[in-house]
Amino acid sequence: MKLKVDNIAFRYAEEPLFQGLSFNVAAGEFVSILGPSGCGKSTILNLLAGILAPEGGSMAVDGVPIRGMSSHFAYMPQNDLLFPWKTIMQNVCLHGRLRGNEKAARERALKLFPLFGLASYENAWPSDLSGGMRQRAAFLRTALCDADILLLDEPFGALDVISRGDMQDWLVSMKQHLGRTCLLVTHDIDEAIFLSDRILVLGGRPASIRSEYRVTEANRTRDWLYAQGELRHRLHDSIRGLETKKC
Repeated sequence: MKLKVDNIAFRYAEEPLFQGLSFNVAAGEFVSILGPSGCGKSTILNLLAGILAPEGGSMAVDGVPIRGMSSHFAYMPQNDLLFPWKTIMQNVCLHGRLRGNEKAARERALKLFPLFGLASYENAWPSDLSGGMRQRAAFLRTALCDADILLLDEPFGALDVISRGDMQDWLVSMKQHLGRTCLLVTHDIDEAIFLSDRILVLGGRPASIRSEYRVTEANRTRDWLYAQGELRHRLHDSIRGLETKKC
Protein backbone atom coordinates (compact mmCIF):
# COMPACT_ATOMS: atom_id res chain seq x y z
CA MET A 1 0.00 0.00 0.00
CA LYS A 2 1.42 3.37 -1.02
CA LEU A 3 -0.21 5.52 1.66
CA LYS A 4 -1.66 4.28 4.94
CA VAL A 5 -3.46 6.58 7.37
CA ASP A 6 -4.22 4.68 10.57
CA ASN A 7 -6.30 5.76 13.56
CA ILE A 8 -5.48 9.48 13.24
CA ALA A 9 -6.65 11.84 15.99
CA PHE A 10 -6.70 15.62 15.67
CA ARG A 11 -8.58 18.48 17.29
CA TYR A 12 -9.06 22.22 16.87
CA ALA A 13 -9.19 23.88 20.30
CA GLU A 14 -11.26 21.53 22.49
CA GLU A 15 -13.35 19.96 19.74
CA PRO A 16 -12.07 16.70 18.21
CA LEU A 17 -12.12 16.75 14.40
CA PHE A 18 -10.78 13.21 13.89
CA GLN A 19 -10.77 10.33 16.34
CA GLY A 20 -9.62 7.12 14.70
CA LEU A 21 -9.57 8.24 11.04
CA SER A 22 -8.17 5.53 8.77
CA PHE A 23 -7.86 4.96 5.02
CA ASN A 24 -5.41 3.62 2.43
CA VAL A 25 -4.35 4.70 -1.06
CA ALA A 26 -2.70 2.28 -3.49
CA ALA A 27 0.28 3.16 -5.66
CA GLY A 28 -0.80 5.05 -8.78
CA GLU A 29 -4.37 5.40 -7.51
CA PHE A 30 -6.37 8.62 -7.90
CA VAL A 31 -8.54 9.03 -4.80
CA SER A 32 -10.94 11.91 -4.15
CA ILE A 33 -12.31 13.00 -0.76
CA LEU A 34 -15.81 14.47 -0.72
CA GLY A 35 -17.71 15.79 2.27
CA PRO A 36 -19.64 18.74 3.69
CA SER A 37 -17.87 22.03 4.44
CA GLY A 38 -15.93 21.99 7.69
CA CYS A 39 -15.65 18.20 7.98
CA GLY A 40 -11.84 18.23 7.72
CA LYS A 41 -11.07 17.39 4.09
CA SER A 42 -8.32 19.99 3.70
CA THR A 43 -7.06 19.22 7.22
CA ILE A 44 -6.22 15.70 6.02
CA LEU A 45 -3.96 17.15 3.33
CA ASN A 46 -2.38 19.54 5.85
CA LEU A 47 -1.63 16.61 8.19
CA LEU A 48 -0.06 14.61 5.38
CA ALA A 49 1.98 17.61 4.19
CA GLY A 50 3.31 18.19 7.70
CA ILE A 51 1.67 21.61 8.06
CA LEU A 52 -0.31 20.23 11.01
CA ALA A 53 0.63 17.45 13.45
CA PRO A 54 -1.78 14.70 14.55
CA GLU A 55 -2.37 14.03 18.22
CA GLY A 56 -2.43 10.30 17.71
CA GLY A 57 -2.32 7.54 15.14
CA SER A 58 0.16 7.04 12.35
CA MET A 59 0.78 7.79 8.68
CA ALA A 60 3.09 5.78 6.45
CA VAL A 61 4.32 5.82 2.86
CA ASP A 62 5.53 2.52 1.43
CA GLY A 63 5.35 1.11 4.95
CA VAL A 64 7.71 3.74 6.39
CA PRO A 65 6.22 6.02 9.07
CA ILE A 66 6.20 9.73 8.29
CA ARG A 67 6.10 12.62 10.71
CA GLY A 68 6.30 16.28 9.75
CA MET A 69 7.20 17.48 6.27
CA SER A 70 8.19 14.78 3.79
CA SER A 71 9.60 14.74 0.28
CA HIS A 72 6.97 12.10 -0.57
CA PHE A 73 4.30 14.80 -0.93
CA ALA A 74 3.77 17.77 -3.25
CA TYR A 75 0.90 20.07 -2.30
CA MET A 76 -1.18 22.08 -4.77
CA PRO A 77 -3.67 24.54 -3.24
CA GLN A 78 -6.75 26.12 -4.84
CA ASN A 79 -4.95 29.32 -5.90
CA ASP A 80 -2.06 29.01 -8.35
CA LEU A 81 0.31 31.13 -6.17
CA LEU A 82 2.53 32.01 -9.13
CA PHE A 83 4.99 34.82 -8.41
CA PRO A 84 3.95 37.70 -10.68
CA TRP A 85 7.53 39.01 -10.98
CA LYS A 86 8.87 35.69 -12.29
CA THR A 87 8.38 34.12 -15.72
CA ILE A 88 6.43 30.88 -16.08
CA MET A 89 9.67 28.95 -16.48
CA GLN A 90 11.09 30.52 -13.32
CA ASN A 91 7.88 29.75 -11.44
CA VAL A 92 7.66 26.09 -12.41
CA CYS A 93 11.35 25.51 -11.64
CA LEU A 94 11.17 27.03 -8.16
CA HIS A 95 11.57 23.67 -6.40
CA GLY A 96 14.64 22.87 -8.50
CA ARG A 97 16.17 26.23 -7.69
CA LEU A 98 15.60 25.75 -3.95
CA ARG A 99 17.22 22.29 -4.20
CA GLY A 100 20.20 23.59 -6.18
CA ASN A 101 19.36 21.76 -9.42
CA GLU A 102 17.58 24.45 -11.43
CA LYS A 103 19.33 23.46 -14.67
CA ALA A 104 17.95 19.92 -14.53
CA ALA A 105 14.50 21.26 -13.62
CA ARG A 106 14.55 23.58 -16.64
CA GLU A 107 15.49 20.72 -18.95
CA ARG A 108 12.61 18.60 -17.63
CA ALA A 109 10.20 21.53 -17.77
CA LEU A 110 11.01 22.28 -21.42
CA LYS A 111 10.01 18.74 -22.36
CA LEU A 112 6.75 19.00 -20.40
CA PHE A 113 5.58 22.48 -21.46
CA PRO A 114 3.79 21.13 -24.59
CA LEU A 115 2.08 18.33 -22.62
CA PHE A 116 0.78 20.92 -20.16
CA GLY A 117 -0.52 23.16 -22.93
CA LEU A 118 2.11 25.82 -22.24
CA ALA A 119 4.34 25.60 -25.33
CA SER A 120 5.85 29.01 -26.22
CA TYR A 121 4.87 30.47 -22.83
CA GLU A 122 8.14 29.67 -21.09
CA ASN A 123 9.14 33.34 -20.87
CA ALA A 124 5.66 34.78 -20.41
CA TRP A 125 4.53 36.43 -17.16
CA PRO A 126 1.66 35.00 -15.11
CA SER A 127 -0.45 38.04 -16.03
CA ASP A 128 -0.19 36.97 -19.71
CA LEU A 129 -1.96 33.66 -19.05
CA SER A 130 -5.62 32.71 -18.69
CA GLY A 131 -6.86 31.19 -15.44
CA GLY A 132 -6.72 27.67 -16.83
CA MET A 133 -3.19 28.15 -18.15
CA ARG A 134 -2.06 29.49 -14.78
CA GLN A 135 -3.47 26.38 -13.10
CA ARG A 136 -1.64 24.14 -15.59
CA ALA A 137 1.56 26.04 -14.78
CA ALA A 138 0.92 25.50 -11.07
CA PHE A 139 0.28 21.81 -11.77
CA LEU A 140 3.55 21.57 -13.71
CA ARG A 141 5.39 23.18 -10.79
CA THR A 142 3.85 20.55 -8.50
CA ALA A 143 4.72 17.69 -10.87
CA LEU A 144 8.35 18.83 -11.08
CA CYS A 145 8.77 18.40 -7.32
CA ASP A 146 9.55 14.67 -7.80
CA ALA A 147 7.17 13.75 -5.00
CA ASP A 148 5.44 10.41 -5.49
CA ILE A 149 2.12 11.57 -3.99
CA LEU A 150 0.30 14.70 -5.18
CA LEU A 151 -2.01 16.43 -2.69
CA LEU A 152 -4.58 18.46 -4.62
CA ASP A 153 -6.73 20.84 -2.57
CA GLU A 154 -9.57 21.94 -4.88
CA PRO A 155 -7.03 22.94 -7.55
CA PHE A 156 -9.72 24.01 -10.04
CA GLY A 157 -12.13 25.56 -7.56
CA ALA A 158 -11.21 29.15 -8.40
CA LEU A 159 -11.94 28.72 -12.13
CA ASP A 160 -15.18 29.42 -13.98
CA VAL A 161 -17.27 26.40 -14.90
CA ILE A 162 -16.02 26.19 -18.53
CA SER A 163 -12.34 26.50 -17.57
CA ARG A 164 -12.84 24.01 -14.75
CA GLY A 165 -14.33 21.48 -17.17
CA ASP A 166 -11.44 22.02 -19.58
CA MET A 167 -8.95 21.41 -16.77
CA GLN A 168 -10.74 18.23 -15.71
CA ASP A 169 -10.66 16.95 -19.31
CA TRP A 170 -6.96 17.79 -19.47
CA LEU A 171 -6.19 16.01 -16.20
CA VAL A 172 -8.03 12.86 -17.34
CA SER A 173 -5.82 12.84 -20.43
CA MET A 174 -2.70 13.39 -18.29
CA LYS A 175 -3.28 10.81 -15.55
CA GLN A 176 -1.41 7.98 -17.25
CA HIS A 177 1.50 10.23 -18.19
CA LEU A 178 1.85 11.60 -14.66
CA GLY A 179 2.04 8.13 -13.14
CA ARG A 180 1.62 9.54 -9.64
CA THR A 181 -0.54 8.66 -6.67
CA CYS A 182 -3.06 11.50 -6.24
CA LEU A 183 -5.28 12.53 -3.33
CA LEU A 184 -7.84 15.17 -4.34
CA VAL A 185 -10.06 17.23 -2.03
CA THR A 186 -13.14 18.62 -3.78
CA HIS A 187 -16.73 19.76 -3.19
CA ASP A 188 -17.62 18.88 -6.79
CA ILE A 189 -19.32 15.47 -7.06
CA ASP A 190 -18.98 15.36 -10.86
CA GLU A 191 -15.28 16.21 -10.61
CA ALA A 192 -14.75 13.34 -8.17
CA ILE A 193 -16.63 10.89 -10.41
CA PHE A 194 -14.80 12.01 -13.56
CA LEU A 195 -11.26 11.92 -12.16
CA SER A 196 -11.21 9.21 -9.51
CA ASP A 197 -10.44 5.53 -9.24
CA ARG A 198 -12.02 5.66 -5.80
CA ILE A 199 -14.09 8.21 -3.86
CA LEU A 200 -14.08 8.54 -0.06
CA VAL A 201 -16.93 10.43 1.61
CA LEU A 202 -15.93 12.10 4.87
CA GLY A 203 -18.43 13.23 7.46
CA GLY A 204 -19.64 13.23 11.05
CA ARG A 205 -18.13 14.75 14.18
CA PRO A 206 -15.58 13.48 14.88
CA ALA A 207 -15.23 12.85 11.15
CA SER A 208 -14.72 9.42 9.64
CA ILE A 209 -14.98 7.80 6.22
CA ARG A 210 -18.74 7.38 5.79
CA SER A 211 -18.62 5.51 2.50
CA GLU A 212 -16.35 4.45 -0.32
CA TYR A 213 -17.11 4.15 -4.04
CA ARG A 214 -14.99 2.65 -6.81
CA VAL A 215 -15.13 4.09 -10.32
CA THR A 216 -13.87 1.51 -12.82
CA GLU A 217 -14.74 3.07 -16.18
CA ALA A 218 -11.60 3.24 -18.35
CA ASN A 219 -12.98 5.54 -21.08
CA ARG A 220 -13.98 8.72 -19.25
CA THR A 221 -15.99 11.07 -21.45
CA ARG A 222 -18.48 13.84 -20.72
CA ASP A 223 -21.30 11.72 -22.14
CA TRP A 224 -20.32 8.92 -19.73
CA LEU A 225 -20.20 11.41 -16.84
CA TYR A 226 -23.64 12.84 -17.63
CA ALA A 227 -25.07 9.31 -17.48
CA GLN A 228 -23.85 8.71 -13.90
CA GLY A 229 -27.08 9.88 -12.27
CA GLU A 230 -27.39 6.98 -9.87
CA LEU A 231 -23.82 7.31 -8.57
CA ARG A 232 -24.24 11.08 -8.29
CA HIS A 233 -27.41 10.59 -6.25
CA ARG A 234 -25.79 8.05 -3.93
CA LEU A 235 -22.79 10.31 -3.33
CA HIS A 236 -25.10 13.23 -2.59
CA ASP A 237 -27.01 11.12 -0.06
CA SER A 238 -23.78 9.94 1.52
CA ILE A 239 -22.48 13.50 1.93
CA ARG A 240 -25.76 14.31 3.66
CA GLY A 241 -25.32 11.30 5.93
CA LEU A 242 -28.16 9.26 4.41
CA GLU A 243 -26.06 6.38 3.06
CA THR A 244 -23.07 4.64 4.60
CA LYS A 245 -21.49 1.77 2.66
CA LYS A 246 -18.69 0.64 0.38
CA CYS A 247 -19.38 0.08 -3.33
